[in-house]
Amino acid sequence: MTGIAALARGYRTGGPSPLDVVAAALARIAADEPRLNAVSTLLHVSAMAEAARAARELAAGQDRGPLHGIPVAVKDLFAVAGVPTKFGADPVFHGNPQTDSAVVARLRAVGAVIVATSQMLEFAYGAAHPSVGQTNNPHDPARTSGGSSGGSAALVAAGHVPVAVGSDTGGSIRIPAAYCGIVGMKPSFGQVSLAGALPLSWTLDHAGPLASNVADARTLLGVLSGAALPAHPAKLAGLRLGVIAAHRDDDSVTPDMRRQFDAACARLEARGARLIDVALPHVEQISAALMLILLPEATAIHARRLARAPERMAEATRLQLDAGALVPAAAQVRARQFRTRLCAAFAAIFTDVDALLSPTVGFEAPHEDPPIEQDGGSSEMLCTAPANLAGLPAISLPCGTSASGLPLGLHLTGPAGADARLLDIAEAVEAALR
Repeated sequence: MTGIAALARGYRTGGPSPLDVVAAALARIAADEPRLNAVSTLLHVSAMAEAARAARELAAGQDRGPLHGIPVAVKDLFAVAGVPTKFGADPVFHGNPQTDSAVVARLRAVGAVIVATSQMLEFAYGAAHPSVGQTNNPHDPARTSGGSSGGSAALVAAGHVPVAVGSDTGGSIRIPAAYCGIVGMKPSFGQVSLAGALPLSWTLDHAGPLASNVADARTLLGVLSGAALPAHPAKLAGLRLGVIAAHRDDDSVTPDMRRQFDAACARLEARGARLIDVALPHVEQISAALMLILLPEATAIHARRLARAPERMAEATRLQLDAGALVPAAAQVRARQFRTRLCAAFAAIFTDVDALLSPTVGFEAPHEDPPIEQDGGSSEMLCTAPANLAGLPAISLPCGTSASGLPLGLHLTGPAGADARLLDIAEAVEAALR
């Protein structure tokens, strides 16, 4: 689909109206289901009503900004008033919200048109419920689009919507973005309100945008956060990019990913960026520390659901919730202390570099979503988990393809609170890699 800026320009200069664009988006989505299995609920009636309203307002000179009349998909853990919230789960666990989540309220306030709630892994916890199934990758429907925000990523990658909203606890925006060849950003912790969203972990959850380009991700994040993120173009010349050597050289990184990553680094250096090898202390402990925090928090959040109908959950979800009750308090305390030390280590690193660079995932989209390993050994979130644990902004950009033609992702991480600056750097990197 055309990007936000071009659609918005067309709305205001006699091009296709919001009614035309939204109707076309709904038709494309419907035609592509169930091949992708990316949609939880298609909101045809309400979306067309919202598009008609946007068309009337724009014709009358009432302009709510760049998302006015733009079709958007929202992951199905954010409450949309009057629409069942299914959470990728069995119907016994579905919700019936009467009010919008904070994210949806902000989208409505600027005139965005919510065309669908997007499919997700059960409770965003790493496993597809058997009755729902995984979301398939538009580049190869025999493979996953990633989790847990796979529905949002697939709808953007397929060109059905220009932007979508996802959530990210250990990589659930950026991993699907990498698998699907789009942009996905996890902002700084707390940058986007999670009110009205089903939590997985109170201290690790983030909400953010998925888009086909960095500019559109910036626009959507500005709306979701309630604060504009003006662009200040970054120059690659003199930019200091820290390469996390342990992430580049890990055994899980395939030759294809290493080749594309090295090629990207060479292109950035050729344009004047300065690449500096960075040693992240105790990098092998990061995913394990994240799991020691995530497991008990998720179990506390879902305790009533687990007691109510454990047999109606996917087996992997139920086992993870059972495991969370067994994490010793002392282990969680040590994990939180480790997080404090990690934040300090990142702060020290960012005195010497402007952003950190690594693969997003070390491999192309697999056929099925890899299981979350309770000891943190999952290689899928090797490069994404550090930003969740430390609450740092991080973004995945397309980084070439594998030998089989599947997308690969490049990961950038910035200092806490420096979301706008990270977007500036990401735009410069994006331009260099085109």
